[in-house]
Amino acid sequence: MDRTSFARSGSFQATLIDQDIAHIARVMRPALQGDLGGPILPASYWRQRLHTLLDADFLTKGQLRAIDSLLLQLEYFPLRDRPPVVHLVDAANANTATPGVTCFVQG
Repeated sequence: MDRTSFARSGSFQATLIDQDIAHIARVMRPALQGDLGGPILPASYWRQRLHTLLDADFLTKGQLRAIDSLLLQLEYFPLRDRPPVVHLVDAANANTATPGVTCFVQG
């Protein structure tokens, strides 16, 4: 393989990786949100896809940053979309003026 064809194949590989990163960035969130039946594709699928990209021979700094950003989004996705936790507290055990009353506390 001569130097010119190697450069073209490297450039082609980088383009494919860029396209794959862009595709994942576009469809990962909707696929995780899914519908009433749950996620269309689970977080493990997206994690595997991103780690496969990390195994590529040559990644640019921009590609590494994009993959890292997607992995962070994947890690924090379930935490961000959870509703606030509601705890039942017995007012007799809390510092309130009305003992024995059950109240809701968001935390």
